[in-house]
Amino acid sequence: MGKELHLKLTVRLYTEDDQRCFGPGIATLLERVQKHKSLRAAAASMEMAYSKAWRIIRTAEGVFGCKMLSSTIGGQHGGGAVLTPEAERLLAAYRAYEADVTAYARGKFEDSFGFYRELDKE
Repeated sequence: MGKELHLKLTVRLYTEDDQRCFGPGIATLLERVQKHKSLRAAAASMEMAYSKAWRIIRTAEGVFGCKMLSSTIGGQHGGGAVLTPEAERLLAAYRAYEADVTAYARGKFEDSFGFYRELDKE
């Protein structure tokens, strides 16, 4: 038998005019903001430009009509950012949907292509 096969899916949300607005990139960015309490640190942890991180956030805010981050400006202890309740809800919904789709797709993949393990034995 050749190499083991596996399925790799990505779930991306688009607007009716095909503008990408939510997917694995922004989901990871939001999770990193939760971890680092900073958009700048979240972007750096992904090796992403801070300006690109803001562009991604602003695109999602424009599409969903709500703020994604609640930010505080510097000062003695520095600034920071946390997710808004709306962003937390969108992130949780995205991750749950992604998990459901992946679980379903893995079953369908096995149903459709499970036979490949036997091809070299025929």
